[in-house]
Amino acid sequence: MRKFFLVLLIVLGTGLTTYSQNFFTSFYAGVSNYRGDLGDGKNMLANSHPAFGLGFLYELNDRMLIRMDGSWGKISGSDKMSKNAERNLSFYSNISEFSVGFEYVLFDLYDYKVSPYAMLGVGGFRFNPFTKNRNGQAVNLYERDTEGQGFYEGRKKYKLTQLSIPIGGGVQWAITDDKRIGFVIGLRKTFTDYLDDVSTTYADPVLLAQKKGSTSVTLAYRGGEVNRNATYPRVGSRRGNPANKDSYIFSGITYRTRFINRAYRRSIREDKVSAKKSKLGCPHF
Repeated sequence: MRKFFLVLLIVLGTGLTTYSQNFFTSFYAGVSNYRGDLGDGKNMLANSHPAFGLGFLYELNDRMLIRMDGSWGKISGSDKMSKNAERNLSFYSNISEFSVGFEYVLFDLYDYKVSPYAMLGVGGFRFNPFTKNRNGQAVNLYERDTEGQGFYEGRKKYKLTQLSIPIGGGVQWAITDDKRIGFVIGLRKTFTDYLDDVSTTYADPVLLAQKKGSTSVTLAYRGGEVNRNATYPRVGSRRGNPANKDSYIFSGITYRTRFINRAYRRSIREDKVSAKKSKLGCPHF
């Protein structure tokens, strides 16, 4: 999916420049984070991961732009250092996202050097949650159905490709009319509570073992790894909070540059105007 997004961005960006010179290309480098059922928000910095992105922007006017972005990163969460440490759950997942949206710049960057800006859009993203077992081996949580997804009490399998709503903003600095750098924070609101594979209540361990094996039971509740006296929680007791959907964040530094600089576009426009006037002028003998 990462390769698909990258090729799509390059193809679309190359094709669009054929028709207009109001395009910027944008590069992003920063970190990705997660908010959900694992952890209480105090360890977000510890769970930051490198992220990068590539985008194209079309300038509608001096303060409004249409965006098209591809972003890639990693998210993770853990019960360690949280109030649910005895549950001992953890996860990690790669994130691939493609989005389109609208950007509004508060101050005209052709008149001012610095300006805040805001953005809003819609995107699609791909994730796939994993964890490490007690031996340090990677296990795919989606395949283990730790809450009985697909067979328990009408719980459906969640989809690994989902919609998101990118919303955020930052500050931009105009190096020149054609080059800008900035800082951005973008929250991605999602419509799933399974980024971390945790959402509802504990399933019946007997049925879970019958359907998916004992490994799924040991991954559904891992308190025994930190406390040998811990027992599997009561069936139906709370494992996650389905009322709050999971989300993820991209934040970092952006750099954007115009495909063809403003001075060159102005000279092209002047040449076209001159050519038009010469055609409408008096004939030469």
